[in-house]
Amino acid sequence: QVQLVESGGGLVQPGGSLRLSCAASGRAFYTTAMGWFRQAPGKEREFVAATSRGGGQLAYADSVKGRFTISKDNTKNTGYLQMNNLKPEDTAVYTCAARPADPYRYYTATNEYNSWGQGTQVTVSS
Repeated sequence: QVQLVESGGGLVQPGGSLRLSCAASGRAFYTTAMGWFRQAPGKEREFVAATSRGGGQLAYADSVKGRFTISKDNTKNTGYLQMNNLKPEDTAVYTCAARPADPYRYYTATNEYNSWGQGTQVTVSS
């Protein structure tokens, strides 16, 4: 498994931007696919974005497509989620996840990942 630590959350006004980071240690990060999920109060955890281990294959939830960008820098053992044009409905705890993967696979279901971070709060409010 790989150990994951998120950072970069906070309070932002609607229309603003944030970049979340997911620092990895342990298993070689370049062998893992990565995903971001979020959970709002009273709701189930939902898929946000995913990338293959090399970053060439990407997937996004419809609700964030065109606004969020997932990336993965294997030289820095860090993944990112760039969030632009944030909306109040984006308010949630954001968590990154990782798992060993074949080069061109990405995963969108929570039960497909075996390593999880602790989460970082994102609040979008004026």
